[in-house]
Amino acid sequence: MGSLPVALVDGRFEGFTEAFDIVGNSIFALGTGDDPHRLKCSIGATRFGFGNTASRLMTGDIHGRPIVRSPPMKLHAPAAARNREVIATVLKTLLPASGRLLEVASGSGEHAVYFAGQFPGIEYQPSDLDERARRSIAAHIAESGLVNALPPLSIDAEAKEWSLGELDAVLNINMIHVSPWSACVGLLERAAAALKPGGVLFLYGPYFQEGVETALSNISFDKSLRQRDPQWGVRRLDAVIAEATARGLHHDCTIAMPANNLSVAFRKA
Repeated sequence: MGSLPVALVDGRFEGFTEAFDIVGNSIFALGTGDDPHRLKCSIGATRFGFGNTASRLMTGDIHGRPIVRSPPMKLHAPAAARNREVIATVLKTLLPASGRLLEVASGSGEHAVYFAGQFPGIEYQPSDLDERARRSIAAHIAESGLVNALPPLSIDAEAKEWSLGELDAVLNINMIHVSPWSACVGLLERAAAALKPGGVLFLYGPYFQEGVETALSNISFDKSLRQRDPQWGVRRLDAVIAEATARGLHHDCTIAMPANNLSVAFRKA
């Protein structure tokens, strides 16, 4: 999965929960507080010597690659730069030329500005529950100058309603496996209520597929997620499809993507 992206944010070195990566069976996050050298390792704390790892993190990640340094508020997730083009290629086969799109759990906001730039006819509404993420999204949008990217909202996938009116598309990237199953069900429920007939719900991330051999990396990833939080984990695609179908969202397509991820699209009947 690569290494955890790191940035200098508000004077502290921090990692990004929206795009953390796995090294072996370990999930790394930098400690908070007054000591930027302090390193927390959520899983497999003894895999690396803290001193050596922490000292390397001051000039690079655990693989020695340069740290991404950002102005205050603006976060960077290298995974977004790696997958944005292939995701946009799929979205071009699914999205209308114009309409309203909500991205749930926008994270750093880098996907939001890239996709808004790729689809200028789409009114792009990013959102995230995390305040720091929303500040980052707003900073990326301000820098981009895009007029079709709206200020980020705080939207909960499990909310009883989103109160946004009818939508042409709902986008969700790399959230379902790092949230409780109830968040996935809530996302499907709310998307089904908000989408226009024929509207698209697009999901991206790792899944277990029945009848398809699972990559060892996804098995290890699932184990690491469940060790970090028992409510997290790589989801079974057939279970997601069943929940979506029960809510009037029919499965449109599943497309294999790089790094053992899938693009999964549904349309409202």
